[in-house]
Amino acid sequence: MRKYLQIVDRHRASKGARFANYLIDLVAFYIVFFVVLTILMLISPAFREWMANANDLIQRVIAIIFYILFSFAMETVTGGRSLGKLITGTRVIMTDGQKPSAGNYFLRNIIRGVILVDQLSFLSENGFHDSWSNTRVINIKNYDAERQLKSDINSIGAK
Repeated sequence: MRKYLQIVDRHRASKGARFANYLIDLVAFYIVFFVVLTILMLISPAFREWMANANDLIQRVIAIIFYILFSFAMETVTGGRSLGKLITGTRVIMTDGQKPSAGNYFLRNIIRGVILVDQLSFLSENGFHDSWSNTRVINIKNYDAERQLKSDINSIGAK
């Protein structure tokens, strides 16, 4: 069982920051998604024909898969920070304060992509994707400041 730190809980990102993260990331996703689709349709007439004849469900599944992969890649490459999180000063960490592994990032993004109501997770304390992957979105500045203060206090009297 993973240890749970209260410092992580105290510095959770606000609902407003999480909502901003979602909106910013959604806009970024759609920009990248449409650019990639446009390029694929320009260079491959077969892909363009296939997309034109694909039903809505298949197009939605493709978008969801691309969203999962896009979000996973962003968080993995940037160490838990999507474009929205970079702008709002937040980051994904484990409940024990450690950096998530690529597997943790993948799990949280699979859950977020498959359980579509989880997109509204900013309305609650934690979404399924955070609860099931033991991750939290925190305010980096406040979290790091408290960790530094505790480190400074612990180092008093030490050589």
